Amino acid sequence: MAHTRVAVSSAVQRTPRVLQMEGLFAVPPSARVDLAWDVALPLEEKPWAIGLIVGASGSGKSTVAKALWPAAMAKEFTWDATKSVLDAFPAAMGVKEIVDLLSSVGFSDPPSWVRPFQVLSTGEQFRVGMARRLAEHVAGGDPIVVDEFTSVVDRTVAQIGSAAIARTIRKRTQQLIAVTCHEDVEAWLQPDWIYRPGLNTFDWRALQRPPALELRLARVHHRAWTLFRHHHYLDTDLNTSAVCFVAFWQDRPVAFVAALSFPHPIRPGWRLHRLVCLPDFQGVGIGVALADSVSAILRATGRPVFRVAAHPAVVAHCARSTAWKTTRAPGFVNPVWKTSVEKTLKRSLSRTRLTAGFEYVGPIAPVAQVAALLPEWAARSEAWQTRHAK
Repeated sequence: MAHTRVAVSSAVQRTPRVLQMEGLFAVPPSARVDLAWDVALPLEEKPWAIGLIVGASGSGKSTVAKALWPAAMAKEFTWDATKSVLDAFPAAMGVKEIVDLLSSVGFSDPPSWVRPFQVLSTGEQFRVGMARRLAEHVAGGDPIVVDEFTSVVDRTVAQIGSAAIARTIRKRTQQLIAVTCHEDVEAWLQPDWIYRPGLNTFDWRALQRPPALELRLARVHHRAWTLFRHHHYLDTDLNTSAVCFVAFWQDRPVAFVAALSFPHPIRPGWRLHRLVCLPDFQGVGIGVALADSVSAILRATGRPVFRVAAHPAVVAHCARSTAWKTTRAPGFVNPVWKTSVEKTLKRSLSRTRLTAGFEYVGPIAPVAQVAALLPEWAARSEAWQTRHAK
């Protein structure tokens, strides 16, 4: 495939309107329209995972891609309007494998997993469609070629989604060729090579870090939960005594976390209560980064920070992170309740689902950050950190 000539030709029906147009714009009359590209894609030179064919509309992107990979062009799926997106995946896949794949491309919203494809947002449909293409891709075969990549979604969704998809492609050792007119996905998709048909240029590129997401953390009133509640994977209740935080990106709220004072009889501390990242921003680690940052602030008050997690992605993150220590392996909670405090806590713990327990053991936030977000704890934090330093 080092050198290929791609040519297309079509007959021109010289109707009265065509003749009139030729006269108005001095277009030379012609019985046919012929276009050709001499394509040089030396893809055999080195291993690669992601390619990008990009250029303006009409530059020949789709034509070249269809000519080079006619059997690999991703086609539109048929989605059963009566079944959940989970049931649209290959029958041989287990639920855990499907959930892991959906989460990896940034579709980590369990309530949405049981909905039909047709009721999802455009951004969610884009991610689910990509997950299904990855699931149905034949290992060792042609690459997955996606025409009009990200063209129908908001540019924020396109960029964040591209980063999540790229990470998944590389993790699964698959190959993707994205065909698009949008240059803004390059930095997020991090392709190994780029072909521009309009210029007829091919370039290998070195991998770089995707653009940094500069988040601003703010303490908020518990009413902010309204924006996030329908995306939580358990229920929509929030304890009104919770301390709540929201992460903002370019002044847009993107993720929410709350914490409760944890009245344990032996080790009173904090317990993370709710964690939600909005669908458009899932897949790039914003939620786990927010939880870690808030835990560092809470830990700086001198009290331990605990969390109970059921979502597979959260459990996996905490299990491999050096910032979290496993206090209870995944399993069903079935404790013996003794004290009155423990009996009260019983109501807040599920005994019907698999969960895991963790304690935060990562870095501790400076006193200045505690004072900015938890001013009522500033004095205690300063005293504790002074003793802790000694």
